[in-house]
Amino acid sequence: MTEAMRGFLTYVGYFFIVYLVLYSSFLFCSVLVGSLELYRQKRKNRLKNELDEDYYVPVSILVPAHNEEITVADTVRSLLNLDYLLYEIVIVDDGSTDKTAENLVHAFDMKKIARPIRRQVFCQREKAVYEAQLGKVPVTLVVKENGGKADALNMGINAARYPYFICMDADSVLQADSLKEIVKPVLEDDHVVACGGLVRISNSAKLRAGKLVTYQMPWNPIVGMQIMEYDRSFLASRLMMNQFNGNLIISGAFGLFQKKAVVSAGGYDASTMGEDMELVMRLHVFCRMNKIPYSIQYAPNAICWSQAPSTVGDLMKQRRRWHLGLFQSMVRHRQMFLHREFGMVGYVSYFYYLLYELLSPFIEMFGVFTMAAAMVLNLINVRFMVLFYLIYVLFGAVMTVTAFFARIYTQNITLSISDAGKAVLMCVAEALFFRFILAYVRITAFWGYKKKGRQWGSIKREKINIG
Repeated sequence: MTEAMRGFLTYVGYFFIVYLVLYSSFLFCSVLVGSLELYRQKRKNRLKNELDEDYYVPVSILVPAHNEEITVADTVRSLLNLDYLLYEIVIVDDGSTDKTAENLVHAFDMKKIARPIRRQVFCQREKAVYEAQLGKVPVTLVVKENGGKADALNMGINAARYPYFICMDADSVLQADSLKEIVKPVLEDDHVVACGGLVRISNSAKLRAGKLVTYQMPWNPIVGMQIMEYDRSFLASRLMMNQFNGNLIISGAFGLFQKKAVVSAGGYDASTMGEDMELVMRLHVFCRMNKIPYSIQYAPNAICWSQAPSTVGDLMKQRRRWHLGLFQSMVRHRQMFLHREFGMVGYVSYFYYLLYELLSPFIEMFGVFTMAAAMVLNLINVRFMVLFYLIYVLFGAVMTVTAFFARIYTQNITLSISDAGKAVLMCVAEALFFRFILAYVRITAFWGYKKKGRQWGSIKREKINIG
């Protein structure tokens, strides 16, 4: 029995060595590529070697909202400060039971109109349409029956007047230059059908007129560890995959899409919890199957500030939903996996999200139980195991802190010594503890699983600090 167990644990050990080497290599390369790309763009901006600001494309900003009475008016006010020539704002109130619509109508003196909305993609019926002209920016509010976030975005697409649209959350704020930055890939290449921006956490940031005024590391460890996680994720994997048109995710908090391509692909899918990832994967499939030249890009200097959950309960709700959305999207588009028609997207991107995102919590928990069994049977060198784990944690923390400070430097953000110290501590804590908490949350996402794709997540909101 012991020999059989010894043989089994030996093979398990080989698997984990390969698993960790592959992940560490990818993480190192992606952080290196991401950092170099940020420095290249910073140098490019210093030399003013960028597109003439007179060029632009009209953009519709879609803001789906459900029970967002606390933040939605501030979000709209922040959007009026964008440094961009031609854009509109379309807010879709998806069956709110609070004063979301009432607050918007009152705050911006909106008038009810009789405007027909052409249905290019399916969505629930509208109940009322309001409009207002706020300076140079037309603002539309559509109040509709509840259908979920994807359904609200489809209504926004139907109501949008312009050929490109931005999707963003009602608790988020765009920097003043974010539209300029996110449309650059479109101006450089007319085959771009989607472009993602950078999402940063706003809980400890203060903005005024769309510009960052102060930035501090929060004392709340739940928020602080998410800051580390976000910066590593957006800097590393997304910039890396950007090199071969391999991004499978554009955050629902901030993404630009070509309306014609999205309508042709069928709009957002209201039956999934991960409507943002599912749409991006469907665009890959639609364009490749129909031999349409396309590109899906990432603009790291297009910045959106979004609230992160500040309690363990809210974080668990969010991540369970995200993981179920990932599962649904990958199962639905499993034909991409190792399919030559999809090239690097199928060989690298899908493989990465399958092994290191979808299955990683199960693999990590299996590793923990395996090590515990090996310790009980005295089949493992405990000192070596602890040393190996600490080296791995140190490596992960170094990669995370590199991504964080690269972003701080390239955005010209000043951090105090105490904030820098907190950032380093958060990186270590994120590698030591946070990943295992998230692994547990993602595994339990499948317990009692029901199809709730049309339901909104309920997370406690706070007032946005926009000065």
